Amino acid sequence: MASTSADFPINDKRIINGWAIFDWANSAFALVITAAIFPAYFVAVTDEDLSVFGMEMSNSSLYTFAISASYFIIALFSPLLSGIADYGGRRKFFLKFFTILGSLSCLSLFFFKGMEQLELGTVGFMLSMIGFAGGLVFYNAFLPVIVTEDLYDRVSARGFSFGYIGSVILLIINLVMVQFWERFGFPDQGTATRYAFLSVGFWWIGFALIPFRRLPSDEKQKTSPEILRKGFQELKKVWGAVKGEQNIRAFLFSFFFYSAGVQTVLFLASTFASKELNFETSELIVIILLLQIVAILGAYSFARLSEWKGNKVSLIAMLLIWIAICVIGYLVQEKAQFYAIAAAVGLVMGGIQSLSRSTYSKLIPENSDDTTSYFSFYDVLEKVAIIVGTFTFGLMEQVTGSMRLSMLVLSGFFLVGLLLLLRVRVRATARPEV
Repeated sequence: MASTSADFPINDKRIINGWAIFDWANSAFALVITAAIFPAYFVAVTDEDLSVFGMEMSNSSLYTFAISASYFIIALFSPLLSGIADYGGRRKFFLKFFTILGSLSCLSLFFFKGMEQLELGTVGFMLSMIGFAGGLVFYNAFLPVIVTEDLYDRVSARGFSFGYIGSVILLIINLVMVQFWERFGFPDQGTATRYAFLSVGFWWIGFALIPFRRLPSDEKQKTSPEILRKGFQELKKVWGAVKGEQNIRAFLFSFFFYSAGVQTVLFLASTFASKELNFETSELIVIILLLQIVAILGAYSFARLSEWKGNKVSLIAMLLIWIAICVIGYLVQEKAQFYAIAAAVGLVMGGIQSLSRSTYSKLIPENSDDTTSYFSFYDVLEKVAIIVGTFTFGLMEQVTGSMRLSMLVLSGFFLVGLLLLLRVRVRATARPEV
């Protein structure tokens, strides 16, 4: 069994900060491309009704299907890749591969100007999504490699916080550039927007060079074609361990349900605000920035709570808040009320993502060499949860004609996740001294 080379210091601040900077690098894509700028640009530069592979669909449907297809592809292949990475000791190799794939694909979006480049824009967006999601499998798997268990919560929170800060900085720069395009010498706003895509690609690959240099090097043990068969064997072994470990299984089921709720809210919050409360684009931008900034506070606050009361208590508290958010979202009528809800989402958004990752790290058997394979299950569940959550939300809206009722359905996902979490036992760890 391969593992990352042990010739590096554990809990080294330089390595930890290098690991966290990867979140700074790739989170800009998640915020600027998938949430803030590209969705509106895609709809604006393409025809409202399209024919794709002989099927008639709207441009917004094509965009949604592109996201679903991207998540399906990476969910299908990431377990195999991570199994190979564990056996071949190639965490860093795949981290680099997906980062380069994602950033270069993001740069290609600069050439997406309209219907004549529809294929380029769609495929470029899908490949960048695959690069982003694929890299996270191997990024997460480095956490139990570079720090001891007592620092999982705090270091995980640091990574998310770096990501929020970096993405907000670049989003503000891009929004100023797009809003005041004439002052920057652009011929039109569309060109300024395409330069924003360029900035994300260069930001992503540029800052990723830092973790590439600082993270432990791979210890490659096998280079023969046998590595493919061994990858399947490693995956099968970890799957067998997960099935036989009731505690891990209960947490993964819990994570699946509440993650379906979390990710769906994050993907569709701006759509809900626009459709149900008539928010303007500028107001939606304020909401996105509010979510990101408050999430920094949430990540650290709930990490501290977990040190005081434990991960399970912190997660339970956040799930109760998520349930309240969905119920209040069903009732909200005023814009001011929605801003308050957005702030609450930001608070628990950062905390629940950070603590979910660190809690799962604590549930993985100690001294395991299969951390990447374990995290592949975690990662795939999250991706499938996105598909299930967003599909359920859209189906409910289509059947009932109300996004508000869909919010109530999401509260059910959180409730099921909460009930399953009550069965999970998380081992206590000593409080860190620093």
